[in-house]
Amino acid sequence: MDHSTVHPPPAPLDLSHHFSRTTLNRKESSIKEFYKYFAIPGIGNLAGGLPNASLFPYDTLEASVALPQRFKPTPNHPSSAAAAVEGLEVGNVQDAGTARVLVPKWSGTKDVLRKIDVASALQYGTAQGYPPLAAFLRRFTREQMHPNVPYAGGPDIILSCGNTDGFVKALQLLSNEWADGVDRIQDRQGLLVEEFAYMNAIQAAAPRGLNIVPVAMDEEGMRPDGRGGLRDVLESWDERAGTRPHLMYTVTVGQNPTSGTLSVARRRALYQLCQAFDVIIIEDDPYWYLQYPSAITSERARGKVVADMAPAASGSISSGYDFLDALVPSYLSLDSDGRVVRLDTFSKTIAPGCRLGWMTAQPALVERILRITETSTQQPSGFVQAMVGEMILGPAGGHDGGRGGASDGHGWATDGWVRWLAGLRGAYERRMQTMCRILEEGKYLVRSRGAISEFFRQHQHQHPRGPGGCGCAAGGGSGSSGSSVIGESWNVVDKVPMYDFVYPRGGMFIWLELNLSTHPLFHELPSAALSRALWIHLTTAPFLVLVAPGSIFSPTAEIAKAKGWRFFRLCFAAVEEDEVQATSHRFVAGMNSFWAKRALKDLDPDRTAGPEEDCTPM
Repeated sequence: MDHSTVHPPPAPLDLSHHFSRTTLNRKESSIKEFYKYFAIPGIGNLAGGLPNASLFPYDTLEASVALPQRFKPTPNHPSSAAAAVEGLEVGNVQDAGTARVLVPKWSGTKDVLRKIDVASALQYGTAQGYPPLAAFLRRFTREQMHPNVPYAGGPDIILSCGNTDGFVKALQLLSNEWADGVDRIQDRQGLLVEEFAYMNAIQAAAPRGLNIVPVAMDEEGMRPDGRGGLRDVLESWDERAGTRPHLMYTVTVGQNPTSGTLSVARRRALYQLCQAFDVIIIEDDPYWYLQYPSAITSERARGKVVADMAPAASGSISSGYDFLDALVPSYLSLDSDGRVVRLDTFSKTIAPGCRLGWMTAQPALVERILRITETSTQQPSGFVQAMVGEMILGPAGGHDGGRGGASDGHGWATDGWVRWLAGLRGAYERRMQTMCRILEEGKYLVRSRGAISEFFRQHQHQHPRGPGGCGCAAGGGSGSSGSSVIGESWNVVDKVPMYDFVYPRGGMFIWLELNLSTHPLFHELPSAALSRALWIHLTTAPFLVLVAPGSIFSPTAEIAKAKGWRFFRLCFAAVEEDEVQATSHRFVAGMNSFWAKRALKDLDPDRTAGPEEDCTPM
């Protein structure tokens, strides 16, 4: 290789022209300059307003925790449909052993990057996060998660109180508040979002006065081209609605709610448009580790042509772990400009109540986020940071007094953390495949001869022309596969499609598209009303299944009215593994039961009220 042709990576762009007015005015905390003096040996600290750690009521923090190998992993590279489901049989637990994590009151180590104890964790700390955990996450982010960031120096991180907190801080960093009737319309800024989106993000942005701008999607996620795609939205922007959006909020793996996962090729096309139109990408990625290779082979088994997600580029640096290398990489792997702000969280890998995560971006952006954090959250909970840090890192040595999450008292370390993530992916992938198998088997309403004959006998006075007279698929209507007469009975086998879905390639959800046009009452009720009636019907006995209606993920009222009623979001993650089958079967039974309703009187009037005005039934 001719090294003379290798150019050093470019420095990240200066994006300060996108900083909010408040961000530009923020100064470093004057109190923080004292921190470097606190570590001087023997100094009598009369400057800081710190409570005395010996008076904290907690002497230790302790917990029983899982070993990293608790759950069975699933294959990273299934080569066939058979290989895809290898190891996906019900039964998650591989090692039920536990370890006892202990955080001591005082650690014997002097190294602040390894010192984990109650005295320091529960004390006022720096806004970057608890030093041992922040140092581990910075190294893990740069070396294992994103070893191929293409700008000079690579990214930096700062800890957050979860991804919602991170998103709010990104908004504070990069957008100005705007009020109708107070500010000029030309000063109103915008936020690009998927046409179905995580609504907490929308509800955080809308009160700031941001123009919420949906972008069309397909089964991968946000579309770069076509009507309503990113190019179309940006090129045809009408300045009378405000300034052209300079921010994009996106969930790129296991998108909530659609479960779409962007391929590398799709990311590249979208990133190039963001470069051309100077858009900053806020990449919310809570499900990055929950990517399901078996979904692609399952789709191919359906006869569908599915391209590889192409996770690794030729010559890219390995993370050192096959599990991580097999994942579709972040936008950061393409981010030559430094225009990506990534949000990561422990909510899906440890527990949501941790309220612990981190933000990754170019150092100049992280420095501004640090200023925001100093005067807001300051840092995440010391209790949580200490327990997570001790579990992963373990004690610094025999004099430390702590115990980590491994069986021998050491920490999980990077190897253990990655093994935990791989097992966690396996646990959720098994649930996903179990639910998808049952949904796939049940997505058609199959009407056998006996069922049709019984229906005909009960309703002959209403439908004198036979089964076909009911206006449903039976007897040659939509979806009919044919019929024949034997004696006086109708021998009809119909397959009526009630819904469809794509096997999720990541995340925790199945995005189910209803085929309400095949329902006998489709022409009798507005579609939104029929969808609402179905949603409530599923919650009743004996079905007792609660799903999320697509309308609640619609970022605008127009989308909710136009298409929100067409979708249900099903979360396979929340159901215990041994309950996934029963719950899924009840859902299919509820769909079949609802499709059997052929008269308006069969529907409770309360279940169809009000959808024309409000498509949100929750």
